[in-house]
Amino acid sequence: MILGALEAGGTKMVMAVGNNEGRIIEKKTIPTETPSIIMPKIIDFFKGMGVDALGIGSFGPIDLDRSSETYGYITTTPKVSWTNYDLAGTLKRALNIPVGFDTDVNAAALGEAIWGCLKGLSTGIYITIGTGIGVGIYVNGGLLHGMLHPEGGHILLNRHPMDSFEGVCPYHRNCFEGLASGPSIEKRWNKKPYELKERPEVWELEAYYIAQGLVNFILTLSPQRIVLGGGVMNQEQLFPLIRKQVAELLNGYIKTPQIDDLDNYIVPTALQGDQGILGCFELARLEKHF
Repeated sequence: MILGALEAGGTKMVMAVGNNEGRIIEKKTIPTETPSIIMPKIIDFFKGMGVDALGIGSFGPIDLDRSSETYGYITTTPKVSWTNYDLAGTLKRALNIPVGFDTDVNAAALGEAIWGCLKGLSTGIYITIGTGIGVGIYVNGGLLHGMLHPEGGHILLNRHPMDSFEGVCPYHRNCFEGLASGPSIEKRWNKKPYELKERPEVWELEAYYIAQGLVNFILTLSPQRIVLGGGVMNQEQLFPLIRKQVAELLNGYIKTPQIDDLDNYIVPTALQGDQGILGCFELARLEKHF
């Protein structure tokens, strides 16, 4: 079976063709522009590829309610040209194939569950920390949806006592994304994250906020493993700092083999950045058999 994948991000669109064994045959990346500019390019890429089904992992918020008139739409995004845009429907009509649809981070969580660090587990989470913060939740063998979909990047955190930074989220002064995303690091320290590698105070503060987020997810979702990805997590010195802060915040309350082995519980992705694409392949395969 030939499967298509579209990882629709706020800054770039990654298109790929592969098979249901997770082999990527061809991949192309283009910058995210307005739908009128970019959609013809996406359609042209997939046409003629012999694709049997397409999976989309999209930035959001999106409508995942199959009974809704706006199922498959990007809804209230601040990216004005994409507001209330029928992404899944447009591609389904243009390509005349089944189209699976979910959030970009849920797709990444699915990729990790099928081929990566969550393989063999029934419950786990994938968190991307980069331009924004998103949380994909794989629970009891499937992706978590509800009235909408998880928006874990906007959980509210306790501000560090020495941190007066106002945050970058226009909706919340002290949410996870507002305090710990890549843009928040850049605005707080007036340098890009990669330029701050040798500043330990930067990463101690970052770990403080990431660990709070993780502890909230540990206590509410009880994941069997947590995978951290995104550009900020390329700063590998963060992992031991985060694990240390998580242990301190849990304070011995939870005693499980996983919490006793945080090195193998809070981990980086093993899929070299292709977790979203691979998850989209699986969304396509599932939709073909829906």
